Amino acid sequence: MAFITIDQEKCNQDSICVAECPAQVIQMASKQDYPHATPDFGDFCLRCGHCVAVCPTGAISLNWLDPEGCRAIRKELGVTPEQAEQFLCGRRSIRAFKEKKVPRTILKKLLEVACAAPSAKNQQPWHWAVVEDPARVRQLAGMVADWMSMVIESNPEAAEESGFQRVMAAWDKGHERICRGAPHVIVAHADKNWGFGTEDCTLALSLLDLYSTSIGLGACWAGYFYKGVNAYPPLFEALGLPSDHLAFGAIMLGYPKFSYQRIPPRNPPRVTWK
Repeated sequence: MAFITIDQEKCNQDSICVAECPAQVIQMASKQDYPHATPDFGDFCLRCGHCVAVCPTGAISLNWLDPEGCRAIRKELGVTPEQAEQFLCGRRSIRAFKEKKVPRTILKKLLEVACAAPSAKNQQPWHWAVVEDPARVRQLAGMVADWMSMVIESNPEAAEESGFQRVMAAWDKGHERICRGAPHVIVAHADKNWGFGTEDCTLALSLLDLYSTSIGLGACWAGYFYKGVNAYPPLFEALGLPSDHLAFGAIMLGYPKFSYQRIPPRNPPRVTWK
């Protein structure tokens, strides 16, 4: 099988694809040679597309990807360092939402961007459970409240450490602090035996979080919710997650009720220079 195809009229034999291949499964015997697959290419290629994406002349194609199948990087869409700093530092966790649903087309776009996150060995292990109906979000938040009540009764010290008593006191007064009245919740889950599920899903959720801010949405990590998913089987089953999966994070999402005008300072970096 020809894993790699080289357009020799385009290839300038610069060996950039060789240098950038993280699995080192592309080689050149000499500067006069053209890139080609190593004998173990099929076993160790990560299918990351680095070689196709980095080639300045679009000379390399894989048996599953060619330059025409990739979107071009548009330099005019780049942001300045000042813009990036304001965007990243100005991002806020939103806990007050409008009573307005996000269209499914936008939810799908969020997930597409989230799936551009890096992952160990390019496994892209994430799966998504999207709670689209606000009434269903409220119902599932009630299941989290049931779990919290059980923990308060069985292990009050652990519940106190996690703040469950305060959450439930607010719940009893009609103040929902589990999903904060968000119209949607998105759960990232993956095979529980994959050793990098936490890191990979966190990176994907972070992209989802940041992109949602860029298009006028508000997001907040739903810690109580996702901890409840893994700890309370009825909630796990209600979401329909596979039995061999774990939830690795959840985000509440919607249109923010208020807009922020300032960026509060943060603690300075705690650094030890070596």
